[in-house]
Amino acid sequence: MTRTQLTEKILDIKREKEWSWQHICEQIGGMSEVLIVGALLGQMKLVKPLAKKAATLFELSIAEERMLNEVPYRGTSMPPTDPLLYRFYEMLMINGPAWKALIEEEFGDGIMSAIDFDMQIDREANPKGDRVKLTMSGKFLPYKYYGNEQGIPEVGYKEE
Repeated sequence: MTRTQLTEKILDIKREKEWSWQHICEQIGGMSEVLIVGALLGQMKLVKPLAKKAATLFELSIAEERMLNEVPYRGTSMPPTDPLLYRFYEMLMINGPAWKALIEEEFGDGIMSAIDFDMQIDREANPKGDRVKLTMSGKFLPYKYYGNEQGIPEVGYKEE
């Protein structure tokens, strides 16, 4: 079985049992809903205790449980063709340069981690139509200046 086939099997069981992602995440627990759903969709791995809970919930084999604990091949082709995913890509294309400038002005030379990262998705009621509220929090990782000399800082934190 491939990881893609396991994802399809999990989605088939989810449909058959009419489970919501919320229900599944409550049953597995232990970490962010985004990470649990991402793992079940093949983009993240579940730590062994959570892979075991998922395997029990979905009645998976030992091999399938172990596959949930393997580091997956992540990502998708760009730009994405799904309209919802494409909007994220579009937000990045349009707002990315401003986000970069503002982050660098506040933190210095570096990046926001997508590994040491948290994300919260909430519904925000609005009389003109409910809104999707995303809260992202990623660790700031300063660039290292290798071979630095003559008082040049080792890392790219904001210079005062």
